[in-house]
Amino acid sequence: MVARTTPGQDERREIAQASGGPPPPAGGLPSRVAGRFPVRLRRLSVPYLLILPAIVLELLIHVVPMLIGVGMSFLKLTQFFIRNWSAAPFVGLANYRVAVDFDSAVGSSLLHSFIVTVCFTALAVGFSWLFGTMGAVLMQGAFWGRGFLRTFFLVPYALPVYAGVITWSFMFQRDTGFVNHILVDQLHLADDRPFWLIGPNSFAAVVVVCVWRSWPFAFLILMAGLQNIDRDLYEAAAIDGAGWWRQLRSITLPMLRPVNQVLILVLFLWTFNDFNTPYVLFGQAAPQQADLISVHIYQSSFITWNFGSGSAMSVLLLLFLLVVTAVYLMITSRRRTHA
Repeated sequence: MVARTTPGQDERREIAQASGGPPPPAGGLPSRVAGRFPVRLRRLSVPYLLILPAIVLELLIHVVPMLIGVGMSFLKLTQFFIRNWSAAPFVGLANYRVAVDFDSAVGSSLLHSFIVTVCFTALAVGFSWLFGTMGAVLMQGAFWGRGFLRTFFLVPYALPVYAGVITWSFMFQRDTGFVNHILVDQLHLADDRPFWLIGPNSFAAVVVVCVWRSWPFAFLILMAGLQNIDRDLYEAAAIDGAGWWRQLRSITLPMLRPVNQVLILVLFLWTFNDFNTPYVLFGQAAPQQADLISVHIYQSSFITWNFGSGSAMSVLLLLFLLVVTAVYLMITSRRRTHA
């Protein structure tokens, strides 16, 4: 048996030079082994480098301002300390105690705004989901003009928020508005022209505008979810004698449950935090009947110049939304596990 001998480093270098190839790496390791770790490191770092701009922007736009707002909630930051925040006295939880003291003027107005916002969110989310579901189901069948109607339904969602809400503010004008012209002059449903942007009707006005803006989003999401339902299920149900309503209850809604769980949560968060709609519709001073909490916090901060109290209200709102979201996710995940 003849033992094989491995040529030394000098011999391999001479052989490589004589054959015209590159010299072997120092230490006797092949080049692919020597460069394996840098290549693997580059592969592992590429995903993090790609999401780095998003992380930086998220920190600058959301996380850092949120932390600054939390810090402001512990200060008596009024108009006297705007130029020098460091001079604002530290008051601890005093701003929170004032906000949750429902016997005081500040606490009672915040509680009223919270109740109005809860009712507004329930109605807006409910009607948006209902109209979105109806539109998505009706648009599944093939008929002439379906593509046009699908595009037409998405127009409110595609319009800029300010343009759409300003148009509604003109339509809700008492004397020259389109709404009163239809209700009073055409349909004769009222003897006198009602006010829509002030008084009790302001709550109905902001709900209508929010539903008009939100339901196309629900329609789009649900229409996409319906595309994943096998049409054979409906054919089998029709053969078994199930009508349209039975198919909706037994096939469509159960199959759309995962989509609805996410959709309702997103609509809830968007609607509860909606600031643009009431601000553009009513201005800085919203009527008491439509005093949504987002505008209320804005007034507490930028109208009364009490940024410490407004920051405390914002933190309380954030905690409430986090708790509701966590409970909702726990309930829906538990139902999904049992199912």
